[in-house]
Amino acid sequence: MMKAAFYEGNRTIRVGEGLSVPPRTGEVQIEVSHAGICGTDLHIFHGHMDKRVSFPHVMGHEMSGVIHALGEGVTGYGVGDRVTVMPLSPCGQCPACSAGHNHICQNLKFLGIETPGAFQSLWTVPAFTLHRLPDSLSLEHGAMIEPLAVACHDVRIGEVTSGEYIVVLGGGPIGMLIALVAREAGAKVLISEINPFRLELAKALGLDTINPKEADIVEYVNKQTGMAGADVVFEVTSSAAGAEVMTRLPRTRGRIVVVGIFTQPPKVDLHRFFWRELKMSGARVYEHEDFEKAIQLSASGQLPLDRLITEIYPLERLEEGFRQMESGSSVMKILLKCS
Repeated sequence: MMKAAFYEGNRTIRVGEGLSVPPRTGEVQIEVSHAGICGTDLHIFHGHMDKRVSFPHVMGHEMSGVIHALGEGVTGYGVGDRVTVMPLSPCGQCPACSAGHNHICQNLKFLGIETPGAFQSLWTVPAFTLHRLPDSLSLEHGAMIEPLAVACHDVRIGEVTSGEYIVVLGGGPIGMLIALVAREAGAKVLISEINPFRLELAKALGLDTINPKEADIVEYVNKQTGMAGADVVFEVTSSAAGAEVMTRLPRTRGRIVVVGIFTQPPKVDLHRFFWRELKMSGARVYEHEDFEKAIQLSASGQLPLDRLITEIYPLERLEEGFRQMESGSSVMKILLKCS
């Protein structure tokens, strides 16, 4: 049976028989192996994105799988190939796409939000979204490529180089991956986080940590850098406190990368931008090169991806996964086994 997890609104998930969609021209059908539950999926579950989804909705966009069927005209891939999906469908026509920035297309469709997603055993997607997974990479780790590609994009936007001092505000899945990718690039990394489980995990992974509720982060960073300040600060908390402190941490001509999604405009100290000639960049999703970098990093075995996977549940336990994420206490990444 082809099964799927359907979001029916009002924090309700139903797992049942899904509809197998045969691939059309330029599409492939993937047998989904594993799919990660993302903060975006939790937002959908909470009803915050009901205007963007159609009911009943299949969510999910962090995944790995094996090609099950090919539509007409698909070349370079065969049935049985192991793949992951970069879940973006740009229009190809807007000013952003024309400028070569189709990952931030002005009419972007995000697979798993505007279209059915990966929380099903067979998922049909455009072939242009595919990235091949090496045989040496497990399908569990393959499902971590999408969030890892976010981190690779963020670190690239931040122009992190070896020997730099980096502060990551927020130690959730994306913050933790940014810290690991930056460390892999040769940077010295500090993670600022208030959740005790996340702090312990970061310490266990050999990262420097601080709880800003218990210690003065500005004082700490100044002490660590001989009063210079951080080279790059990544804001991944989407919190007023994060937006407030991010300008106080960088050195002169330091960089700030805003990764967190602020639905309300926060208070930001622009005087500090002027005073220290700071640079701030937004970083949204990823480009194909970030997926390739994420695959290469994962396959190298240098990243402790196993330590970031808290649970692997069958698809039927999606709602339980959401409840665990809501509790927030001792969870990093939950994967679903979809077939």
